[in-house]
Amino acid sequence: MDGVIFNTKNFWIDLHQALGTLEEGKKLTTQYLHADYQKLVEEVVQHLWKGKDATPYYHLITSLKYISGVKAVFKEIKKNDWLTAVISSGSIDAARRAQHELGIDYIYANELVIKDNIITGEFIWPIAAGNEKKVQILQHLCQDLGIKPRDVIYVGDSDTDLHAFQFVGTSIAFNTSSEKLKNAATHIVEGKDLKKILPLIRE
Repeated sequence: MDGVIFNTKNFWIDLHQALGTLEEGKKLTTQYLHADYQKLVEEVVQHLWKGKDATPYYHLITSLKYISGVKAVFKEIKKNDWLTAVISSGSIDAARRAQHELGIDYIYANELVIKDNIITGEFIWPIAAGNEKKVQILQHLCQDLGIKPRDVIYVGDSDTDLHAFQFVGTSIAFNTSSEKLKNAATHIVEGKDLKKILPLIRE
């Protein structure tokens, strides 16, 4: 979702900036993102963000900009009656917004728990920053819907998409700096225009 649907690389870093915790948040992310996601959640959500006013969070959700070409791509997808899913370690509220506005069928993302407009310190994270969670969800989704992996087109931009790339029939590395992802991809698309994937998904 981040970097593919919305024009941001990391929603949670954007939220650090909005909440005034950017410098410490960057340090913790660098230290724990891929090494110990649970520790990252504890340090950030329970220690840095707990008790803060959630207004900046909701403002960030509504102010997110779509990456160029998103609406044209989803128009094409809907014309073909294809199913769509977002599998992201970003915000479930951002995913819900995209689902509502773009007509996405299935969404899987992480939830920052908010009550009475206050961040509670709880975080529901079905998806950590690792390869395994994304591909596991994708495998279950294919099984539940009776879809063969070779018929799945997967668009991703980070190393956490690697295992999913290896599972599906068509993988598109979109606007990524990850050489690992590029090497694993069926196709590579440079630049921030999602319409560039259209010739690839029409094949």
